[in-house]
Amino acid sequence: MIEIVLATRNAHKVAEVQRIVDSICSDITVLDLSAWPDAPEVVEDAPTFAGNALLKARALAAHTGKPTMADDSGICVDALNGMPGIFSARWSGTHGNDAQNLQLLLDQMSDVPDSRRGAQFTCAVALATPDGDERVVEGVVDGEIVRAPRGLDGFGYDPIFQPYGFDRTTAELSAQEKDAISHRGQALHAFVPVVLDLLAPVQGCGDNCQCQAAR
Repeated sequence: MIEIVLATRNAHKVAEVQRIVDSICSDITVLDLSAWPDAPEVVEDAPTFAGNALLKARALAAHTGKPTMADDSGICVDALNGMPGIFSARWSGTHGNDAQNLQLLLDQMSDVPDSRRGAQFTCAVALATPDGDERVVEGVVDGEIVRAPRGLDGFGYDPIFQPYGFDRTTAELSAQEKDAISHRGQALHAFVPVVLDLLAPVQGCGDNCQCQAAR
C-alpha cells in the first residue's frame, strides 16, 4: 500500500478524492488529517492554483513526515474576468461558506445574458515528499453558470455549474458521472501515475501489483 496524506479537513473533499483514486488504483490509501490535529493552517497566498496547492503540500509533508497531496480548486467565470478563481472558497468574505459564496456569485451574474455565462472549474493537485520531491498536475472542465441552484449532491459551486454537453448541473450528476468529467477527476487521473512513478519504488509497490495498469 502507498499512503499519502491529503492536506485538508474538508470531509467532502476527502471522500471524493479517495473515491476517484480507488477507481484508478486501489493500492493508494489517502489519509486525512485526523491523526495530526495540530497540523498547521496554511496561508494560501500564492497567485495561482498550482502555487497554493504546493504551499499546502510542502507544509503538511514537513509536519507529518509523509508524502502529502494537496489541491487548490475553484471556479473561473468568463464574465468576471476569471474570478472568483483562487478566491472561490472565500468569495463572500467568509472562508468555506458555500451558501454565501454561491449566492454572491449568482447575484453578480444576475444581469449577464445566457450567451456570456461561460465558466471553468479548475483544479491543481500537488504532491510533496519530506525529501523535497514535488509534482503538480491540473484538470479543467468547461461549462456555464445557471440562473438558480439545482441538485443536492456535490458541494461548493456544483449546484450552479452545468458542464458543456450536459443538461444537469454537477450537483445533479451521479458520483460516477461527475468523477468522469470533473476538474478534480481529470487532475487525479493525471496525478495517480505520478504518485506511482515517484513513490511505488520507495513504499514497496511491486511489478505485479494492480497499480501497473494506471501507469
